[in-house]
Amino acid sequence: MATKQCEPLLIAEDSDEDFEVLQLLMQQMEVQNPIYRCTNGDKVLDFLYQEGDYGNQDSVPRPSVILLDLNLPGTDGRDVLEQLKQDRNLREIPIVVFTTSSNPKDIEFCYQKGANGYLIKPVDSTELEKTVQAFVEYWLEVNISPISNSTQ
Repeated sequence: MATKQCEPLLIAEDSDEDFEVLQLLMQQMEVQNPIYRCTNGDKVLDFLYQEGDYGNQDSVPRPSVILLDLNLPGTDGRDVLEQLKQDRNLREIPIVVFTTSSNPKDIEFCYQKGANGYLIKPVDSTELEKTVQAFVEYWLEVNISPISNSTQ
């Protein structure tokens, strides 16, 4: 199941274990997209605004989609979502929340602030694989992002 587009994916995930599982599943699904990881909300913002650790790099790629954990250290995922969706230059980037929270208030908040999707991290490995596969199939294979659309 190779992905059609090789646009960058940004994963905001502070858990090394969760990130390694995601990476492994995506490798098994033959995801070709370059994957970038930020371990907290401040790094996500630095990455996207090319500041801090990313300020002196020649080309920090604009991700075609962001997979965002809500419970990040520092600036949490809720604040990142809110800030990015208010930014004219970044609000087109789809943000899919990927979190353990099934709290209806979190779900409602995220959609009100402009989240493009909300996935709850399953504890069961089979269910996690299905969830990641659904994400990959839709966001990396089927969906046309503003980035790919503008290059055609």
